[in-house]
Amino acid sequence: MESALTLNALTKRFGTKVAVDQLSLQVPAGSMFGLVGPNGAGKTTTLSMATGLLRPDAGQAVVLGHDVWADPPRAKAAMGVLPDGLRLFDRLSGRELITYSGRLRRVPEEQIQQRCAALLDALGLTEDADTLVVDYSAGMTKKIALACALVHGPRLLVLDEPFEAVDPVSGDRIRTILRNFVASSGTVIFSSHVMELVENLCDRVAVIGDGHLLANGTLEEVRAGASLQERFLQLVGGDAGSADLSWLTGPAGDQRSEA
Repeated sequence: MESALTLNALTKRFGTKVAVDQLSLQVPAGSMFGLVGPNGAGKTTTLSMATGLLRPDAGQAVVLGHDVWADPPRAKAAMGVLPDGLRLFDRLSGRELITYSGRLRRVPEEQIQQRCAALLDALGLTEDADTLVVDYSAGMTKKIALACALVHGPRLLVLDEPFEAVDPVSGDRIRTILRNFVASSGTVIFSSHVMELVENLCDRVAVIGDGHLLANGTLEEVRAGASLQERFLQLVGGDAGSADLSWLTGPAGDQRSEA
């Protein structure tokens, strides 16, 4: 099976903290791949190294046969990336931002205009196409950033929390776009904290914790007969905590409210 993204022993340290520790992973071409893990597990660091945004201390990332760090132009040309906390040129309108992204990607001008109109329509942004991005809501900003990641027609999409701050209607639009992308021989890898979303959308899943790969395979293999939520908690050691918070609902809390 062809690999769209291969990570070989990726490692990254921040001071004394090992954020990602010799993580190896293969994302098969044509798959919808979910990357899940608790806060601080190393998901964003892993995806940043995989896409050329953060140089690893050791290891290798290969996109469709091209080493991200040895041959960045070819590797990055094949990718559309939606990173966490992306800073946009938000003094451009939505239409201008997509157009600018298309030009950076050397898309022919006539195609840029066609693709821009199609993306704005598909993401429900046509009415706000000429509004400055700085005036967009968080969800609208997420959608315009996704449009910029798609405009050059990549073969691999790497998305960090693409559904965060997105309303249900927009979320359904994005799911449709991603499903159609995979059906047309594209590959998607995205991170999420929402197990139900990953379970409903992905055919393959990887779970990471403390910078290590804890599970990887088809959805059924990773779930191992349980729900993804249950399996996730088993793997990462879910703990409700032992602190006594009875004061929040006890008599003292009632007296405080009356005061």
